[in-house]
Formats: sequence, structure tokens, C-alpha cells
Amino acid sequence: MRRVTPEPRPPSADRPIVGPSHPYGLRGRAFRLLVLATVASFCGYVLLLPVVPMWAARGGAGALGAGATTSVFMLTTVATQVAMPWLLDRGGYRRTFPAGALLLGLPTPLYAVTADLGPLIAVSAVRGVGFGMVSVVGAALAVRMVRPDQVGRASGAYGLAVGLPNLVYLASGVWLALQVGFTAVFWIAAVTPLAGAVVAVVLWRVGGDGMPQEEAPSAGADAEPAPEDRRRILAALVAPLTVMLVLAAASSGVVTFLAIPLEETPRVATAALLGYSVAQLAVRGAAGALADRRGRPVALLPSVVGAVAGLALTAWALWPLDTAGSTGSTGAAGAVAVVVGASLFGAGFGGAQNDTLVAMFRRAGRRGYGTASAAWNIGYDAGTGAGAVVLGLTVQSLGYGPAFAAAAAASAVVLSLPVVRRGARPAPGRPGT
Repeated sequence: MRRVTPEPRPPSADRPIVGPSHPYGLRGRAFRLLVLATVASFCGYVLLLPVVPMWAARGGAGALGAGATTSVFMLTTVATQVAMPWLLDRGGYRRTFPAGALLLGLPTPLYAVTADLGPLIAVSAVRGVGFGMVSVVGAALAVRMVRPDQVGRASGAYGLAVGLPNLVYLASGVWLALQVGFTAVFWIAAVTPLAGAVVAVVLWRVGGDGMPQEEAPSAGADAEPAPEDRRRILAALVAPLTVMLVLAAASSGVVTFLAIPLEETPRVATAALLGYSVAQLAVRGAAGALADRRGRPVALLPSVVGAVAGLALTAWALWPLDTAGSTGSTGAAGAVAVVVGASLFGAGFGGAQNDTLVAMFRRAGRRGYGTASAAWNIGYDAGTGAGAVVLGLTVQSLGYGPAFAAAAAASAVVLSLPVVRRGARPAPGRPGT
């Protein structure tokens, strides 16, 4: 299909704000650069999700200590994300992405210095600040660069950029750490975000950062909302935020703890994490296209049902393992169940990621994109951090099977929310996308 570049028009609420010399939309140069910067930066994040807890466990930390490395990372991530709407409201789009990518990558080689829990937590805290900056600005820019009728596909495409590192690194990172060495993994996780920072600077220089130089950050129809409007927006975001929070907490069980009891069967752990990543990537992109075609997110209910079923199957497979937290084998049937369960949860989680994000953008309206992006990322990362602690305590006390069963039960609770049962519509009195 021939691409048609639209004539330049003044900024308004019904069209995206992009660099004046570059076409906007999913095929524009700006969007492609954003995708590339996102893939590179998230590689450094995803690669270490299961690896740092394993490194901490090798240093003598128990399940709670291993989970604490993820929790502290997510704690500083969320603390940073809370401040992001304020920063973006004041023109922070241009510098936030490269600065965050640098903070995510530069401290990473320090992991190799020691496996003691204290230094690992300190490095994780610094990296969490960088990830908080990158995650919020990336999601907000993705939808600022497209027309309102492309928001679902933009969210899906951004989700693919976020999910591709999961596909490549979430499973292979464990294998690389066990076969090649943890130090090599730490250096890979350092270099990729630095490459993302370089691409983000190029994105800024070509004018595709979503904020033309001639437009003041607080001027025009796309200015962030006033504090009282933001409070109303946040109230409208509570329901989809709750879904994201609960499912993200459950996902921490997969990314933080699944590889530990399966360390003696690394092929099973790799296959399970690969299945989780592939399913998450594919379904998130499909849900975005479906949301645009139907005019609103429609895949949230089957996504949550699939996530609950996957967690329950994983719990059944892991139940026989030692409650003290030592590694073991689940047997042939258990190995298949782990892979299928992780894949099914990944599919449900991927669909829920896209539909909760699109629901938040719809409820917030264009002027609230920064707030909606921050809220969604806070839900994702706060859920991941809290889940790592709670599931770590449950694993340490009861075992892996009960921990995953508890995550399945908690995820089933959100099925009662209207946003899950009836789909997502713009909040009353708020402009939809």
C-alpha cells in the first residue's frame, strides 16, 4: 500500500504532536526510532529479571532475598514513575529516555563484583530509576505519535517492542548465565541500554519526540491536565490499574521464581520462559489490532481467564517440589504442564497488558496520556515488585506449588470487575481516543 504523507496541520486534540519535518503514524521515522530505542533498552531490563535472583541465590540469599533484588528494583522504578507526569508536563520528553537508558545500563557491570545481597540491592535500586524513566516516556510517546484511530495498534506495536526482548532474552538469559557465565550476561545487559540511549538521542535530533520546539510544553490542546482534572482521570483509571497490578504481581512468579526450582532441568526452564515470552508477545500485538477494529478493548475477559488457567496449571506442575526451596524435577508430565501453563499465562498477560493500557488512554483522553502511561507502568512495576516479595514469602513458607496457586486465586478475583466483564469505554465526561 502506498504511504501518503499528510499535509502539515496545526497541533490539535484530534491529531498527534510530532516533529514538523517527519510524517506521523505507525510508519513514520519517529515511531520506528522509538521502537528501536525501546527494544535496545528493554533488553537490558528483561535479561536480568531471572538472572539477578539466581545470582543472589548463589551468593547465599534465600527465596526472600532473591525476590528482594526484584522488589527493590521495582520500588525505585515506581518511585520514579510517580514523578514522571510532573516531569513530562514540563517538557521532559526529550531528555528522559536517553537519561533513563544510561542509568539502566551503566551500573550493571557492578553486579559481577560480588554476589552479596547488599551490593546487588544497591545496584538494582539505581537501575530501577532509569527503567522508571524509560518505561513511562516510551509508552506515552508511542500514542502521541499516531492518530486516535491508531492508538490500539500503536500500543500493540510498542508492546511488541517491549516483548521482543522477553522473547530473546528472558529464556536465553538463564541459559547464558548457566552455560557461559553470569559476568558475560551482566555486560550484555549493560551494553544494550547504552545503545538505546544513542538511538533516543537520534530520535530527539530528528524531531520525532512528540514535542516540537515551537510548542511550549504547557500550551495547546495537548498540554497535561490541571491537578483537579488529573485527580478525576486517576479515579477513572482505578479499575484497569487494579487488573494490571494483580496480573503483574502474578507475572513476577514466572520471571523471578520459575527458573530456580527447575535449575536441574534447564531445558524445561528455558522452554517455559520462551513459551511465556512468545505467547505474551503475539497476543499483545493481536489485542491491539483487535481493539482498533472494534473501537475499544475487547480481549480483557478471555485474557484474564487464560492467565488464571495458566497459573493454576503451573501450580499443579510445581506442587511436588521440595517446600524448602531446593531444586528438583517435575517429571515428564509436570515438565509439559509447566511449559503449557507458563505459555497460557503469557498469552493472557499479554492481552491484558494491551487492553488495560488502551483502556487507560481512552479513559484519560489525549491530554492525560502522560498520566495514564505513568499509572499503567506503576501498576505493572509495583505489582511485579510486590509480587516478588509476597510470592517469595509464600515459596519460603509453603513451596512453589502453593505460591503459584495463590497467584491464580488472586488473579481470579479481578474477573468480578466491570472493566473485565464489559470491556473498556471512556469514562463519563472524558474524551475518548
